[in-house]
Amino acid sequence: MSIASSILNSTHCNPVVLRPSESYFFGGNQSEQNASSQNSEVWQNRATALHLINGEHFSGAERVQQLLGRCLPKFGIDPHFVCIKPGKFPELCGLDDDQVCSIGMNSRFDFGIVRRIAEHAVDIFADVLHAHTPRTAMIANFVSKRCKLPWVYHVHSPTARDSTRAVINHLNDWVEAFSLRNADHIITVSKSLRREMLSRGHSRNKISAIANGVTEQPPIDPTERTANTHWRLGMVALIRPRKGIEVLLEAIAKLGDDRKRITLEVIGGFETAEYELSVKSLIHRLGLEGTVNFRGFTKDVPAVMRTLDAMVLPSLFGEGMPMVVLEALACGVPVIATKVEGTPEVVRDRREGILAEPQNAESLADAIRNFISCREAWCQMSALAVQRHRGGFSDWNMAKKTARVYRKMIG
Repeated sequence: MSIASSILNSTHCNPVVLRPSESYFFGGNQSEQNASSQNSEVWQNRATALHLINGEHFSGAERVQQLLGRCLPKFGIDPHFVCIKPGKFPELCGLDDDQVCSIGMNSRFDFGIVRRIAEHAVDIFADVLHAHTPRTAMIANFVSKRCKLPWVYHVHSPTARDSTRAVINHLNDWVEAFSLRNADHIITVSKSLRREMLSRGHSRNKISAIANGVTEQPPIDPTERTANTHWRLGMVALIRPRKGIEVLLEAIAKLGDDRKRITLEVIGGFETAEYELSVKSLIHRLGLEGTVNFRGFTKDVPAVMRTLDAMVLPSLFGEGMPMVVLEALACGVPVIATKVEGTPEVVRDRREGILAEPQNAESLADAIRNFISCREAWCQMSALAVQRHRGGFSDWNMAKKTARVYRKMIG
């Protein structure tokens, strides 16, 4: 059975009704996504959370931090952020100036900032610390002892497989393991990461799986594109080796005549200039200059997403729960992605998109070929994508459950 037939049969070719469904991890419904409904929860005592973040880039983990900064106040939590590798976050997060400050490290093991961050925690009357990376976990560990504050660690991706640099992975993994011996709680963004942390000996009672979430968006109207024969695919990411753009380019080169029916928009900056040159050299060797367009970084991901027919994420490894996948679903844009880490926990194969094997250009080419074979099936996937997001991947759900963790820690 073809993928198009499978999708159409599974939905009986009827329009998909968008309705509330069970929340992904902890229960809940559509009403949790409305800001007005959040105001019905009255907190007797407000609390302050100090987030320790890198702040160098502005990609998936930083989007989580940004949305927590926007949504946590609805649940009685005043969030503040300190960047230890000052970069794009203060400029692009859109949070109030008094919420974000930079206290930069001079080197990986510059412990001189512990005192300064501790002083900042005292100044803002912090009740809990929240670290988001191995480096900030190390600092939070020491600040916690100095200020006698509880702290939580947010696992956004598998540290041991976070990049293609084995030495850095090993060092970060060691730092994380050392620091987490004293963490009061651990939040993982996916079930797969929760299983990994359990396998490392962390107590089941100290780990909460809280799915990433994004803001509800006006979805595309797929019926407006039913006559289109050309397909606009997009890869939205900080372009780095583990995102697998080389595999995607090789997959497109394998499409033969079907290649004429697609355009690939690459949205996002490159991690390094050297890597950018390497990717563009591959495009030249494969003869894809007329197929691939580079659009650079954008602040408005939903606006760009709505121009696409599919969001493609060909990751090799190291995905916790990709925010860009959730942003695509929120806009009604189906996803072509690889079966990596938490991605299959969000995108169900032949429902909200199509999944391929990681590091396999042939498998990815087959997924693209099947995806562009039927506009009617694509329309059904678009409707299912919106329903999937609204069923439990909202920013409100994410913030509410994070606030619950804080309350348990503070007592």
